Amino acid sequence: MRFLLRPAHLFLLLSYLALSAVPFIPLAMGKPVPEAWQVLGIEIVAWAAVWALFKRPARFHWFLIPAFMALPTEIYLIVFYGQGISTHHLGILAETSPREAMEFLGRKVWSMLAIMIAVAAWWVLTFRAARQTRELDWHDSSRWVAMGLLALFAALGAYGWEFGVKPEAPVSAAASASADKPASVPAASATGWTLPPLPHWAKVPVEFDAFIRSWPFGLMARGIDFYKERRYLAELDERSSRFRFGAQQASADTAPEVVVLVLGESSRYDRWSLNGYKRETNPLLSQEENLVPLSDVVTSVAATRLSVPVIISRKPAMQSLKDGFTEKSFVSAYKEAGFKTWWLSNQISFGKFDTPVSVFAKEADVIQFLNLGTFNNNSNFDEILFEPLRHALADPSPKKLIVLHTLGSHWNYSQRHPQSFDKWKPSLFGIDKPVYTDLDIKPQLNNSYDNSILYTDWFLSQVIATLKGGEQSAAMLYVADHGQTLYDGSCRLAFHGHNTQFEFHVPAFVWYSGQYLERYPDKVEQLARHRKTPLATENMFHTLLDMADIRYPDDRLEWSFLSAQFKRHKRYVDSYGWSNYDNSTFRGDCREVIDKDKPLPR
Repeated sequence: MRFLLRPAHLFLLLSYLALSAVPFIPLAMGKPVPEAWQVLGIEIVAWAAVWALFKRPARFHWFLIPAFMALPTEIYLIVFYGQGISTHHLGILAETSPREAMEFLGRKVWSMLAIMIAVAAWWVLTFRAARQTRELDWHDSSRWVAMGLLALFAALGAYGWEFGVKPEAPVSAAASASADKPASVPAASATGWTLPPLPHWAKVPVEFDAFIRSWPFGLMARGIDFYKERRYLAELDERSSRFRFGAQQASADTAPEVVVLVLGESSRYDRWSLNGYKRETNPLLSQEENLVPLSDVVTSVAATRLSVPVIISRKPAMQSLKDGFTEKSFVSAYKEAGFKTWWLSNQISFGKFDTPVSVFAKEADVIQFLNLGTFNNNSNFDEILFEPLRHALADPSPKKLIVLHTLGSHWNYSQRHPQSFDKWKPSLFGIDKPVYTDLDIKPQLNNSYDNSILYTDWFLSQVIATLKGGEQSAAMLYVADHGQTLYDGSCRLAFHGHNTQFEFHVPAFVWYSGQYLERYPDKVEQLARHRKTPLATENMFHTLLDMADIRYPDDRLEWSFLSAQFKRHKRYVDSYGWSNYDNSTFRGDCREVIDKDKPLPR
């Protein structure tokens, strides 16, 4: 084994060890690594597999180029955002042009270039070491034994993936009898074969998420996930590719005009002082002239991926639980009417919770997803949207539609604002991964939530100030996708998905410039008239088109609260079926929405 200490051999092996150590960086920061032993075992087996298959490092070293070049980004994301490269980040790379990347990085681009050159040089040096040595070749009989074992594990894994795995036997006899019944039924596979599930004792003890977190081999799995997500997006886009609204402005001209939609996140109506909350969470918005709060807006479902499509398209509330939609969003209607469109997002672009929104976002002329973090880890603050907003407003196009999709008050609340907004204490600020199910942190959780609303107030006031800086007609609609339940009174529920009034009743308002008032005085008059009218997020699509006086053959002005033709309609929410919100009672401190009649089936 003394040959392992030779400089070339030692350099190569330590380089591979350094690559493999990347998932364990959080340990150096005092943070746990989920399924750490699984990740370690996967990396050992994966290295053995490639070494056995290719025999010598020089033959597989080429396949490590992506892992070497992505290494600085992976480390940066782990250190600052608590996660590695994901399908979302790969989506950002796919959607971002070189010019946009240069604008985003600014002066950092030269540091990035130097780091990439250094990493490329590292790969070249390791490849040279791999070529120079033959003593690290695996050529004895143990190689075939290893390949046989690997083939066996691969076969077991493939069988379990295709036909399922029998659940582990329960402790009690009664539970065992009920649990074994479904397991004894053979599973039907995509191949058309019918075979019994794999015995639990033969299951490969590895979770796929652990493989994704491994490095460098997990990068391949992330790439496959990204490819599948892109294919799925393309399929959804294909469904509506030929759809047209036939939209145009009723009085088309070249006068500069800007319409902004701000999509809020997890924001609760009664935590805004603008709506009567005792704490002053909206000190800036409350001072804005031409700002009209909407006091009675409900969302049909308390989940972003399901609620946002209802806001921005004609998708009916009672279809919000169904996947996909054959029509396009209001973004395409604005494009047809001659507007240049932007979708600027601090949310996530790819993943099972985000795809429906991403499909609509792709309709815009300019698409930028700017958040490098995740919902539950550290992420960019919403102010990252300011710079692209300024670029959009500086664009020479006279007609502009700009969508700002914020992260708002999504959990973890204390990670949605800088320390300067940590006003109400004790809070969760600086606490990594607090246990939200622990009722003992109820005061801290609520204080942090109010602090996030305070930051939202500042963010929105800055957006309005930016719009005021221009001389064009400008209007902005803010609406939250859903609210939050926050251990209210004796209620033991938190977050969303609990059928409560706190989650369905959302904050919303419209702001307009002086120029907009001059251009559309009748719309402003109707806005004031309907500010207390019961509304739903289903009204937003029609109102957003009416906001710029955009018409199309089968438009429904009776759904726009800026129109004199507006009429109230039934408001259904997803609470134990489709409940009529205006025919419901609110049960207990959780204020669960209970229809007085029988809810309509989902």
